[in-house]
This record gives sequence, structure tokens and C-alpha cells, in this order.
Amino acid sequence: MSSSLLRTKALTLVLKETEDEKHGLRRALKAWDLVAIGIGCIIGVGIFVLPGVEAANHAGPGIILSFAIAASACACAALCYAELAAMIPVAGSAYTYGYATLGEIVAWIIGWDLILEYMVGASLVAIGWSAYLVNLLNHLLQPLGVSLPHAWCAPPWVPKGQEPGILNLPAVLIIAVLTWLLVRGIKESARVNLTMVIIKVTVILIFIGLTAWYVNPTNWTPFMPFGFKGVVTAAAIVFLAYVGFDAVSTTAEEAVNPQRDMPIGIMGSLAVATVLYVVVAAIMTGVVPYKQLNVADPVALVLNVLNMPWASVVVSVGALAGITSVLLVLLLGQPRILFAMSRDGLLPPLMSKVHERFRTPYLTTIITGSIVAVSSALTPIDVVAQLCSIGTLFAFMIVSAGVLVLRRTRSEVHRPFKAPLYPAIPILGIVLCGYLMFSLPFVTWLRFLVWLLIGLTIYAGYSFRHSKLA
Repeated sequence: MSSSLLRTKALTLVLKETEDEKHGLRRALKAWDLVAIGIGCIIGVGIFVLPGVEAANHAGPGIILSFAIAASACACAALCYAELAAMIPVAGSAYTYGYATLGEIVAWIIGWDLILEYMVGASLVAIGWSAYLVNLLNHLLQPLGVSLPHAWCAPPWVPKGQEPGILNLPAVLIIAVLTWLLVRGIKESARVNLTMVIIKVTVILIFIGLTAWYVNPTNWTPFMPFGFKGVVTAAAIVFLAYVGFDAVSTTAEEAVNPQRDMPIGIMGSLAVATVLYVVVAAIMTGVVPYKQLNVADPVALVLNVLNMPWASVVVSVGALAGITSVLLVLLLGQPRILFAMSRDGLLPPLMSKVHERFRTPYLTTIITGSIVAVSSALTPIDVVAQLCSIGTLFAFMIVSAGVLVLRRTRSEVHRPFKAPLYPAIPILGIVLCGYLMFSLPFVTWLRFLVWLLIGLTIYAGYSFRHSKLA
């Protein structure tokens, strides 16, 4: 029984499956497409949503340090991802790497965890997208003396002190549009993503140029009002902002030259994002006292405080484009993980069906979009942020461990890219991500463990017997 749980999938079999005409995906992504997908997913919620919430609740101005800590842990994991993505260029990301290195039960756990990471992350981003859209439209409608009805722009369950609504309708609508786009094709989705990446980076640079002159250093005192523990807790939560390079690895099977281009996409997008995160977090907390930043649209709030309503409108447009690209990539990554798990027999075979014309995993895309729409319509932003982070951190630990295992068990396999300073980098990835996981609130761990228990029940009842390796 124990040997069956730890059965691994041969690398030759993993790579051969991508050649299957019926269950293979179309290779259409080039190096710049992959970099843009990474930037599209990394730079978004981490700048436009999370800094304000986490500064107000956990870190204060120390949110600047939180991003730096998260980036350090992330860099170690990113190097491990780059090695495995170039070595195993197959859909499924950390799930596929776990199956080839650590065994089926570990692969199932990480696949189930990635479902939580991507779906909850997409819900978080959709909620932030809705907040910026409402801010933009209310500014445009203000001269007419009208505003959008709050009841249809907010969930029924909200943090104490906020007014509940019926459901978050704008979030549902954007998810529906992006789900339709992703069903249409990967190349079309990549083009839309690239356009939105250019818009949002331009807007972020405009924001920096407009607001850097208004920074008041006294707002950075005290720097860590919640102590260093609060800074680390915020680092664990904002870690989800770096999930973009993980999303790059889910598209490996659709890359034209994955051995060369996957490391470029992963490491390039991470470097750009880290610099922009730290700069924007410093400006936000330097212009507005951290206690006032507990909103889903803190960038717009900063400009409103500076009495720049026109700039708030411009930034809201850029934020909408930026957050849309994040949501697009998250909704792109999740179906490919479900697709890979189904192709291995761990989920029903219908979920690995590919559209005859578009060559996309259309059924899992529709399923993902439907679940995310319901979640974002009804759930408050603080709960989904914590849930997404713990899933991301766990995935990164598995990937780092996978590099350690494969270097020992399959040292003869060609590696187009190798994580430097082995074994220090993968060990640091495991230690730092584990440290951040244990910094998350107890209730987050409780929800995470319940989710894993549900997943193990499904594995015992269905996946173990239907696995193609059985």
C-alpha cells in the first residue's frame, strides 16, 4: 500500500504524453509571451490591492520589509521552478514535478493544494478588480449625482464595520468574459495579456512619478507598529502576489521552446515585480497613514487623498487592466492543473478533454470560471488572501524539495537550466517558505487542513483506484 502511494511517474512517460494529439495542447508561446504572462500575473494584486490591507492590519509601514522578505523566499523557489520547468516542460506545474519526483500521494496533495491556490487567488483578484471598477465609475458618475448601487457591488459577508451587500456582480461579469476568452485559445489570451501588461506598467510608473514628491517620512513612524511578527505575517500573505511565475510554469506544454524560455519567463518577471512592489508600498505608506489603507483599492485612495481625482481615474483604468491580466493568468493556470490530473487518471477523464478547434482544456476552464465566480460574489477579501497564501507557500516547498530529490535520483537527466548554489538554494526555499507558512493565523491553517482532508478523502475514494499507474 505504502509503495503504491509513493509510485512515481517516469520522466519519459511524462514527456511522451505531450505528443498525444487527442490530449496534447498547442505550442504557441514564445519567450516574450512567457515573460508577459509572468508580469501579467505577478504585478497586479500585489500592488493594487494587498499593500493597503496588510499595512493596515499586520505590518504598518513595515509592509516595505514584508515584500522584501517574501521576495527573498520567492527567489529561491523561483530558481527551483526554473530548473524543473525547463527539465519537465509539461502542463501541471508543481503537481507534475511532484508526480515525477516525490510520489503519487504527494502529487495529489500538491495538485489539490494548487486548486486552492489558483481558485482562491482568482477570487481575491476579482474582488479587487470590482473595487477599482466601482471607484472608476463612481468618479465618472459623480457630476450626475448618482453612483452604483452598493448592494450589487459587495458580498453579503464583510469585515466588521463595513456595509454588506447582496453579491459582487462586477466580479462575476469579468470572470465570465475571461473564461470565454480562455476557451477561445491560448494565443489570443496571450495577446490580450500583453496589451494589458503594457498599460498597467505604464500606469504604475505614472503613479510613482505623481506621488513620490508627497511622501512624508513621519508616516513611516513607527515602522513596525505590530512588531516584527506582524511584518512576517504580512510577508506570508503578500507572498501570493508572487504566484505569477508559478502560473508561467503551468503553460510549459504550450511553449515553443520551453527549455530555453521557461527560465527567462520565470526569473525575468520576478525581478521586475519585486522592484515595483517595494517602491509602491513605500509611497503608499509614506503618503497616507497606514491605518487608513484598509481598502481594496489603496492606489486610488492615495490619489484621492492628494486631491488628484483625474489621476485616480487614470490609475483605476490601469489597475483594471493590470488586475484583469492577473485574473486572466490565474484562470489560465488552474484548468491546466486539473487537465494534467485528469490525464493521469486522478480526476474523471472528461476533465482532460481538449476542444477540437481551439485545442484548449475548455471543460476545466468553464468549471474553474464557475466556481471562482460564486466565490468572488460572496466572499470578503481578507479571508481569500490568507487562504491563497498558504497554498502558494506549500506549493513552493514541494517544488524546492523536488529539485533536491531529482538531483540525487536522476542526476543523468539533461538540465537546460540549473538552480545555482545547490543544495543551498532549494534548502533555503523550503526553510523560508515553511517559516512564512507558520507565520499565518491559526484559522488559516485550520481551513487549509480541512481542505486537505477533503482532498485525501477524494483520493482514497476515487483517484487511488483510477490512477493510470495503478
